[in-house]
Order: sequence, then structure tokens, then C-alpha cells
Amino acid sequence: MGRDSIKHLKLFLILSLILFSPVKARAEGLALTPPMGWNSWNAFNMGINETVIKATADQMVANGMRDAGYVYLNLDDGWQISRDAKGEIQAAPDQFPSGMKALGDYLHSKGLKFGIYTCAGDMTCGKRPGSKGHEKQDTATYASWGVDYIKVDWCSTDGLKSQTQYALFRDGIKASGRPMILSLCNWGVDKPSLWGRQMGQLWRTTGDLLPCWDCKTDWGGSGIISILDQQIGLESYAGPGGWNDPDMLQVGNGALTLEESRSHFNLWCVLAAPLIAGNKLTHMKPEVREILLNQEAIAVDQDPLGKEGTRIKSFGDGREVWAKPLSGGAWAVCLFNRG
Repeated sequence: MGRDSIKHLKLFLILSLILFSPVKARAEGLALTPPMGWNSWNAFNMGINETVIKATADQMVANGMRDAGYVYLNLDDGWQISRDAKGEIQAAPDQFPSGMKALGDYLHSKGLKFGIYTCAGDMTCGKRPGSKGHEKQDTATYASWGVDYIKVDWCSTDGLKSQTQYALFRDGIKASGRPMILSLCNWGVDKPSLWGRQMGQLWRTTGDLLPCWDCKTDWGGSGIISILDQQIGLESYAGPGGWNDPDMLQVGNGALTLEESRSHFNLWCVLAAPLIAGNKLTHMKPEVREILLNQEAIAVDQDPLGKEGTRIKSFGDGREVWAKPLSGGAWAVCLFNRG
């Protein structure tokens, strides 16, 4: 077999894996396309409160994000403060004086969905109370608040097993009677692409994505290029009802240039990644808004066929071709120059 024939065979095998991977949709009908929304962590870290969240919700309506599909407004770490005598999780009263049920009602009144954060360990990454030993209780509480999306992080989990802990949240959601998306944020530990679909609707495939093009830290965070490369080979595990999650968008954050933010967004759309923005919406520049509201790119991400794209050609000089099959026999192609 000639060299060109071998190359063509490799390309055929890659495309076949993308097109015919055996992925089944979950029965409850959640996340049939990758979830879209906004999360508080990248912009505010632990510094969230009722005023910030309501202002963000108002902006998501006013700037067109909600109508473009960004419907989940997700609180990350920092909202919880303690447990009462019955073990019920409590929101920080100085940060959320109206309470979480009222906040959820406000988000729903804006046509948005309410997302919340917890941790599989006994403490969150920000040293607030985690859910270990309270999984069923907490999911029932969240359901009573009208929560639509639960992100479960993986701090303070020494000695715990990912599949065992996330199954507790899955079962708690089922027992609550309220459909809620379960986001598994265990940083790619124990290869969640292999089993995440049995637990929830999206699973982190890597460590944290930082707002930089090509950087790394000693604690596991890294830039866009590194996170992107780690997605290659995972495409067969994604599809309607369950998605590989290369972490929240950093579009408009840090030292990213406009070109880097645009490439980041387009590549995440080719990956059929959840599109969870994380910039300060009250200070968003028009050019950043233009990237996040690119209807053609969003349509690629949200295509109902639900196939994740991958790199199908590398020229060895920084130039690459990424491709994603779409419904109706169409293809999305991204010509990417790493430099």
C-alpha cells in the first residue's frame, strides 16, 4: 500500500469514528445539544452576591446572549456558608439576603435557568461546605430552590472514587423529582469520558483552562492549546445527552488577544463543547460580544446531529484542519494556524 493510500485510510478511519460512534441520548431529554450559559468563577471567583448575579442576568437578556442560547446562569463556589442543625446547606446571608429560592425565581422570570455549585468532598475548593455525606439532601434542597443545573467539583476528595461519588448525586437528582443537569467537574480524573454518561450530562476532560494561549501551571491549569490537544481521541464519547467538557470559555478574559479569543471560541464550537461564558458581562467590549454571539459558530456547536469534531490533518508547521460533521450531510471545517 502506498504512502498516499495509507494517509487516506487513516483519514477514513478518523471520519468513520466521528460519524458512526455509538452514542445514545439519555432518556430524560436533557442536554440534547451542549449546554450554553454563563458561570461566575472566571470573572468573580468567590466574590459573588445577589447584586452581581441579578445584574449579570439582566445583561444576558439585554445583550442578546439569552436569545442566542446562553440560558444557564450558574453560580460557582462562594455562595454557601454553613449547614443548619438539620444539615441543610445555607447560603451566605450577607451575600444573598433574599435567599436562593427568590434568586432562582428571578432568573426564571428572565427566561434563564438556575445553576449552582457544590463539591464531592467535605469542603469546596474555596473552603466552603461541600456535599460529602449530604448528596441526597443537597440535591433535594436545590430542587426546592428551582435549580436546573448542578456543577460538582472534586476538591477535598482524598480516598474517594469518582464513579461512586457522582452516582450519589445522580441518584439524588432522580429522587428529587426535578430534572437537573449534572456537570461532573473532576478534572479528567479516572477518564470520565468512559463513564460520565452514566452519571450526568457533561464531564470535564482536563484540568482548569486558564485565560492564556499556551501556558501551564504546576497545579494543573493550562492554556487553550494544551486543553485543545487533550481533546483529540475523545470525540467518540460525546453526543446528544452527554458531552466532553474542555472547561468554561475564557473569551474576553486575561491576556488573550481578539484573534486568540476568536480561535478559542470557534474551536470549542467544532468540539461540540458546552459554551459556558465567564467574562464580566457588564464590561463586555463589542468585539467580545460579537465572538460570543456568532450565530454561525453557535449553530455548529448546537447542531442536532451532536457529533464532536476533531483534528483530521496536521501539516507539521502549526497549520491544522479540524472538522465536524453536521446534520443533513454538511461539514464544518476549521482551518487553524497555531501561530
